[in-house]
Amino acid sequence: MGRVEAPCALIVMGVSGSGKSTVAGALGERLGWRFEDGDSFHPASNVEKMRAGHPLTDEDRWPWLNAIADEIERVCGRGEHVIIACSALKHTYRDVLLRGRDDVRFIFLKGTKELIAERLAQRKGHFMPPGLLTSQFDTLEPPEAGEHVLTVSIDETVEAIVDGIVRQLKLGAAIPKVLP
Repeated sequence: MGRVEAPCALIVMGVSGSGKSTVAGALGERLGWRFEDGDSFHPASNVEKMRAGHPLTDEDRWPWLNAIADEIERVCGRGEHVIIACSALKHTYRDVLLRGRDDVRFIFLKGTKELIAERLAQRKGHFMPPGLLTSQFDTLEPPEAGEHVLTVSIDETVEAIVDGIVRQLKLGAAIPKVLP
């Protein structure tokens, strides 16, 4: 069995409340890769807008998406690996994140609106209010096969989701764990 070439970046995507940060963090621990929460790349104006209950516009998102894409460029250019949690709801957003790269993969966390609403109702201390979930689903353009994507159901435990991702990416024995 040949060695599988690992992507330099994995972008764990989905609507707010789908478990992006939780799954990406657990996946990072499993693979020994650095984890970055895409929310940390938002300018303060975006965070305040969302905190006030207003959905972001495309104009709000471009600087944020470009900051994440810049980080992916830096990491991949150094031959390192990163996992980033980022909603990446539209095809055009994913195009910005990829910048034509073929060594980045999206992991789409797919779940029902009802399940995600239930999870959001239980979440404390996050700037994204549950009331914006409808706008997230309205904006979502589910990724297509040609977008370097794996689609996984969130209707399992975090461990089972991570196991499935690693198995689908064929990364189990392909990558040595690297200490940060």
